[in-house]
Amino acid sequence: MSEPRLDHVGLAVHDLDGAAAWYCAAFGYEREVILRVDPIDLDIVMLRHAAHGDRLELLHRPGSSAGLRAANPAEAALSETFGHIAFAVRGLDAAFARAVGLGARPVLTPQPSPEKGVRMAFVADPEGNLVELLERP
Repeated sequence: MSEPRLDHVGLAVHDLDGAAAWYCAAFGYEREVILRVDPIDLDIVMLRHAAHGDRLELLHRPGSSAGLRAANPAEAALSETFGHIAFAVRGLDAAFARAVGLGARPVLTPQPSPEKGVRMAFVADPEGNLVELLERP
């Protein structure tokens, strides 16, 4: 048996089409699969990055309500749940500017990470979910 690996991360959103369009434009994802689970009234859009193969699953159920929407990473760490999603990028400053230009809220401008040699930034996607951008040497 091969070693386990992360297959995807699921993110529940209010505007499924809007979130899919934003993550495709901001990070180069493509819509891989669109699914409907009728018994629980759930719509799913699975995004896949063609070059890297990583996947992001966006989910929406009518009647859902916003959960944790921490204003920054320190606040997110006060709740025992998933606090943010992180993307490795090349050209951190340009990736940050692109995300903000596409409607993200700037949270933490590009700066050195606590991890030696790494730069980082945070934005909140158009629905308020925290997104970390990391540039490793």
